[in-house]
Amino acid sequence: MSFFSRLLGTQADPREAWRPLWHRLVAEARQEHWYAERGAADTLDGRFDMISMLTALFMLRLENDPEGVPAAARLTELFVEDMEGQMREAGIGDPTVGKMMGRMMATLGGRAGSLRDAMAREDNADLAGVVERNMHLSDEDHGPERIAQGLRALHARLARTDFAMLERGEIAE
Repeated sequence: MSFFSRLLGTQADPREAWRPLWHRLVAEARQEHWYAERGAADTLDGRFDMISMLTALFMLRLENDPEGVPAAARLTELFVEDMEGQMREAGIGDPTVGKMMGRMMATLGGRAGSLRDAMAREDNADLAGVVERNMHLSDEDHGPERIAQGLRALHARLARTDFAMLERGEIAE
């Protein structure tokens, strides 16, 4: 969508179709079980780790569908929009926001690649290693395995979810 189309309001923002899935993803990342039972750190860094890990996981699911690559791009754009808004709300200025967004996008891309490789294997040890290397944890001993189990279960649910359900922000049980 061009700048002028957005400015004049002549075309719908293609991200809006995926906002329900973004809201569902954020709600999932806020689920208490990730923090209280699985060992993700309940801190600003830990919350960012959880949302970026789940964004990467949802992107991988979307990319498995023929129509999904543009949808994954829209989900990424919503991630950027949300993270940028959060930083600005916290009072972070323009020069810093750009640098931080660059680091966040690199983090998201790295997590997507690591998850893609780990999910291709049946063994949770690789996935637990991804968690251990990429997340702030409150439970260093058991957290990586517990979060890996949760990610694997969510990955399976996403795989069972058809594309139209995802667009509505729904996930199969």
